[in-house]
Amino acid sequence: MQYRAENLHIVPVFGPKALDDSPRIGHIHVTVDDAPWHWADASGEPLIIVGLPVGPHKVLIELVDANHETLDSAVVNFVVPKQFSRPKKK
Repeated sequence: MQYRAENLHIVPVFGPKALDDSPRIGHIHVTVDDAPWHWADASGEPLIIVGLPVGPHKVLIELVDANHETLDSAVVNFVVPKQFSRPKKK
């Protein structure tokens, strides 16, 4: 999943002192399917999520500051389709 943040530079800098930096810096928190945990990503690269079972899924992406306070969030809903096999050629 590609994402873009405006007015926030995605970098691996954390803690309260980083809140004073300009331009503002932060990272994202990612939660899959309402899991009770999330992971932080500060790479600025697209998210690659693998191994999900067939069916509907939800990914919550939270844009957070260097002190992990949420600035904005978005939910991406999608369906992993059932795989099909191609007919064998005779």
